[in-house]
Amino acid sequence: MSNYVTNTSDKNKNTALLLCIFLGWAGAHQFYVGKWGKGFLYLFTAGLFMIGWIVDIFKILTGSFRDNVGAPLRE
Repeated sequence: MSNYVTNTSDKNKNTALLLCIFLGWAGAHQFYVGKWGKGFLYLFTAGLFMIGWIVDIFKILTGSFRDNVGAPLRE
């Protein structure tokens, strides 16, 4: 018999998506999930020249975006 433990973040996927869509160029979604270093990088480079910002929107939509400890965001 197997015991599966699913570790999910306490951060909400919908909140991260909205932050990413509207303030992703400033790294708001990165700050929200606790990735401070990447948040400042996005802030000073306009979302890594907008490429990282667009990639993060798709990562959040597909569920592959993780918080600072590597846990998937909760629904």
